[in-house]
Amino acid sequence: MASSGSGRSISLFSGNTNPPSLSSSSHHEGHNSMYVRLVAPSNESQIQVIEWHMMDKTKFFPLSMTSSFTIRCLLYPLTVIKTCIQLQQRNSVYSSMFDAYSKIKAAEGLAGFYKGFWISAFQIISGVFYVSTYEQVRHFLYRNDIRDSNIRALIAGGCASVVGQTVIVPFDVISQHLMVLGRASNGTSKSVYNTLNIQFEGRSKFQVTMDITREIYQRDGLRGYYRGYLASLSTYVPNSAMWWGFYQIYQDQLIKIVPDNVSHLLLQCVAGTLGGFTTTIITNPLDVCRARLQIQRLESFPRTFSILWHEEGMRIFTKGLSARLTQSAVFSFAIILGYETIKRFSVKDDYRHYVRW
Repeated sequence: MASSGSGRSISLFSGNTNPPSLSSSSHHEGHNSMYVRLVAPSNESQIQVIEWHMMDKTKFFPLSMTSSFTIRCLLYPLTVIKTCIQLQQRNSVYSSMFDAYSKIKAAEGLAGFYKGFWISAFQIISGVFYVSTYEQVRHFLYRNDIRDSNIRALIAGGCASVVGQTVIVPFDVISQHLMVLGRASNGTSKSVYNTLNIQFEGRSKFQVTMDITREIYQRDGLRGYYRGYLASLSTYVPNSAMWWGFYQIYQDQLIKIVPDNVSHLLLQCVAGTLGGFTTTIITNPLDVCRARLQIQRLESFPRTFSILWHEEGMRIFTKGLSARLTQSAVFSFAIILGYETIKRFSVKDDYRHYVRW
C-alpha cells in the first residue's frame, strides 16, 4: 500500500481480483497475473498507472514512433551543441552553450544544427524496442513478486537501455562523425575534426555518410560500428535506470504533497523533468568520456577518462553540462508528456473511463 496526495491509500489489485466497477469477463482473460494501481480521488476509482495490458498496441506503437520522431526533430540541435562542446579541449572553441549556438549558426546556418540528423532519426526504431522492454520487464518483475515500484522502474530502465543501445550504437557512431565533421577542433589553428580523413567539401550528405560508413568498416570491421559500445552502456544504462527510478520516486513524493485536483499528467511531467536533472548531473562525466571515445577513436574508456582528467581536471563534471541540463529538461518533459499522453489515447475502451488525466 502507498499513500495518495490526500493521505488515502492506493490499492494494488492482483490475481483474479478486479478493480471496482470493472466487472466484464474480458478483464479476466489473459490477465490473471496483471495488476492495476488505482487511486480514489473521488467516489469513483481511477487508474493512476496505465499498464501494458490495458493498451491497444496497434495505436500505441505508431503514435509512439511519431512522438519520438517529433521530439527528436525539436531537440536534435541541443545534441549537436552538447557534442561540439564536449569534444573541444577546455574552452578553446566555445565558451558556453549560447556561444556554440551563435558560432554554429553564423558559420553554417540552421542546417548546421541538423548535421547527421537523418542517420540519428533511426533511433526511433530503438525506441520501440526500448519501450517494449521497459514495460515487459516491469510486468515480469511484478509476476516474480518484486512489488516495489521504484526497484522495478530502476531495473526495467536499465534493461531497456541495454536493448536500445545494442540497436542504435552503430547509427550513433556514424551520426556523431557527421555532427562534427569539418568543424574547428581548437581555437588557435585551422585544424578541423576529421579523424577518418573523409573528403567532404563539395559532396552530398549521402556521399559523405556512405564514405564514413565504408571507412569505419575498412579500418575496424563490424567492431568499428560498436566503438564505444561499452562506454555507451556505462553511460546510458545507469542513466536510463536512474532516470526511471528517480521519475518514480519524484512522482510518488509529488502525489503525497499536491492536491487531488492537480492534473496527474502534469505531475508526471514535472517528475520526469526532476528525474532528468538529477540523472544528468550524476552521469555527466560518463557522457563526456563516451563522446570522446567514439569520435576521437581513443583506445579504451579508462584511457579516455585519464586523458580528460589530465586536460580538464574537475571541469569534467561540468563540461557541456549546461547544454545537457537544457536538453534533459526539455527532453524529459517532452518524453513524459508524449509517452503518457499516448498511453492515454491508446488505452482500451474498457479502461478509458477510469483513466486519470
